[in-house]
Amino acid sequence: MHNTQKQFSGNWALILGGSSGFGFAAVEKLALHGMNIAVLYRETAAAERELKQKFIAIAATNEVTISPFNINALDATARVAFIEQFAKDKKHSVKLLLHSIARGNLKPLVKDGDKEALTQEDIQLTTYAMATSLLDWTKDLLAADLFHADGRIIGLTSEGSEKYWEGYAAVSIAKASLESLTTYMAVELTKFGLKTNLIQAGITETPSLKRIPDSEKLIAHALARNPSGRITTPKDVANVIYLLCTDEAAWINGSVIHVDGGEHCR
Repeated sequence: MHNTQKQFSGNWALILGGSSGFGFAAVEKLALHGMNIAVLYRETAAAERELKQKFIAIAATNEVTISPFNINALDATARVAFIEQFAKDKKHSVKLLLHSIARGNLKPLVKDGDKEALTQEDIQLTTYAMATSLLDWTKDLLAADLFHADGRIIGLTSEGSEKYWEGYAAVSIAKASLESLTTYMAVELTKFGLKTNLIQAGITETPSLKRIPDSEKLIAHALARNPSGRITTPKDVANVIYLLCTDEAAWINGSVIHVDGGEHCR
């Protein structure tokens, strides 16, 4: 009898930024449905020990393989070395490439009291980390014949791509770039069987959100305007990442999908 929970058996997800927040929630959800997962992250030795224990428990419970890699996903040499190693026995198996890297500079555009201003380098580094690095990973995975014939690429954007949040300029520029990049990837990569989409989550209490100045105000504002009476959780987002990997979602391409309980409507 077919077990629907194991619908992704034999497939792999490659998660860039999977140690917390949306990335970690996606590990938990996808493993439940039989997806093997390679998780890339940057953590200290102490944090990594605890993280690896969690991965071991998730893998054992769901009878999947979870391979952790504490490497810099933004470094070209590390990316090439990882893909060479991964490609040895994983051809045509990457069902999902999830870009969940949250690394950016949170500064005002101009010097404000004791707050240093954004530099061009800050903007470039943030844009590469949170947007255009997705293209490098996609191209290298394609070149190595790693993508499944019906593969999915998912990135994460936010309302901050088009609204003012204090200190968020560099990330906003990156998210807007990611939205533009996704449009082009959706068109040009369809011939390879790939569907490229973005999730715009509502305000979610994650480690990255807490780094934004006055993030507690964003949470309070989101609570007040969300018709569902609560803010978004990483699990809410992971559920939609899973849905976008299903056969039924094969016709969704080039979309920005709101996962926020209706928060964006108000």
